[in-house]
Amino acid sequence: MKTPNTIYHNATVTRERRNQLNGHKSAVIWFTGLSGSGKSTLAHSVEEELHNLDCRTFVLDGDNVRHGLSSNLTFSDVDRKENIRRIGEAAKLMMEAGVIAMTAFISPFREDRNNVRGLLSQEDFIEIFCKASLETCESRDVKGLYKRARTGEIKNYTGIDSPYEAPDNPELVIDTDGETLEESVVKVIDFLKSREIVN
Repeated sequence: MKTPNTIYHNATVTRERRNQLNGHKSAVIWFTGLSGSGKSTLAHSVEEELHNLDCRTFVLDGDNVRHGLSSNLTFSDVDRKENIRRIGEAAKLMMEAGVIAMTAFISPFREDRNNVRGLLSQEDFIEIFCKASLETCESRDVKGLYKRARTGEIKNYTGIDSPYEAPDNPELVIDTDGETLEESVVKVIDFLKSREIVN
């Protein structure tokens, strides 16, 4: 809820000036996919490569955010929606600060991802679908969460008893079933270069 007693302040140091100082454009890169699809691994590997290219970056990781910004939220549909809203707003602020902000969240609902897309201009939001079969994701489940979900110990687990809605038209699809991590990183970096976000 917005209060009528606040006025948005326009700073003199703009995003454009920050981008010029950084030598690259800022953007929001939204990695989405099932748990175990490789979102966090890919996001952090892309960040490492961007760091080596002297880019200012930050990864908002699902588990990490749940320890702080969203520590008061559950995994109900309503709270998941609020979690993604918060992340979207935080990523937008980082982008305005001149950072290439990457997020690694299941973000299972198409509407929520589209709401974040609506916060930004078309060229600023890059949705990357980490595509992997449920079988593959379960085989990578080092935390045993899928197993606990299948026995009913965990409720509303995405892919088991809560749906995952794949993107209709993502900017990029990464086949984490069939590609190596190195191949996936190259594909993302090449895409960012094609968009002239990085040189």
